[in-house]
Amino acid sequence: MDDKALVKEAILARENSYSPYSNFMVGAALLTKSGKVFRGCNIENVGFTPTNCAERTAFFKAVSEGEKEFTAIAVAGWAKGSDNPGFAYPCGVCRQVMIEFCNPDSFRIIVASGEDNYKSLTLNELLPHGFGPASI
Repeated sequence: MDDKALVKEAILARENSYSPYSNFMVGAALLTKSGKVFRGCNIENVGFTPTNCAERTAFFKAVSEGEKEFTAIAVAGWAKGSDNPGFAYPCGVCRQVMIEFCNPDSFRIIVASGEDNYKSLTLNELLPHGFGPASI
């Protein structure tokens, strides 16, 4: 699957966002080494602490289905109704989940503000000097 197709999956996932408090809708599409795609969206909670990000939703869905090898994730997030979306980068907790399962030198994070506006970084570029399984 190419980057543009993965971005489209993330934008579709964004439509399922449950974000009544922030109105910041995020979708993610996680690509496994076997070629499967797992979608996730952000799910807010009035207590905020139980809120789950789109990226972690996608990872937890995939891992719960037995997948543990990943090549890329696309993330599309912007405020509901925004006519000038920017790039929404994964938060620190999501980056930590990524480093648990992904090779930081080859796993790619694709951030998108639309189907034709996206960029790709490796996990190592996004989380230099990360603490992962290889650290212990």
